[in-house]
Amino acid sequence: MSRQVALLRGINVGGHHRFPVAQQRELMAELGFQDVTVLLQTGNIVFADPGVPPEETARALEAGFAAALGFSVPVMVRTRDDIAATVAANPFPEAVAEPKTLHVTFLSEPPADTAPLDALDPAGYAPDTFRLLGRELYLWCPEGVGRSRLAAAVTAASLKLGVTATARNWNTVNKILAVADGG
Repeated sequence: MSRQVALLRGINVGGHHRFPVAQQRELMAELGFQDVTVLLQTGNIVFADPGVPPEETARALEAGFAAALGFSVPVMVRTRDDIAATVAANPFPEAVAEPKTLHVTFLSEPPADTAPLDALDPAGYAPDTFRLLGRELYLWCPEGVGRSRLAAAVTAASLKLGVTATARNWNTVNKILAVADGG
């Protein structure tokens, strides 16, 4: 069975925009989506492909969530194959041994202007580094994201790209793929 994955931005963070897992599951069913699995509280929803392009699914979810919740929830939708391609394209395979050090920021679309990221010189942040590949921004911080100056700089730059973005750590990306594969 083909699957899609909804990546929600900005829910259940710091007590703001509460959207409990049970409510996510219920609302997906009310909106007509089937075989729904919610992974973690941060908005990772795997479901049966409704037979429409991911962009159309994202618009339907954003509208449905806003109507039900009373606040906007940005949603990016990827297919199972998109998530598998993200895993396969990892430009930092050495990071896989310590998956908490690798993050992927999913972008709504490839940014038209990458100047905010281009202005960052990774050499000044070594050993931390990043790479933008299409709609995914990979960030590897071998000594941890919490202490990384580059993580803060990349986050600030990504806010200036003119696209919607939401980040997941490598463990979560792989769990999403496993659920999409039926695991």
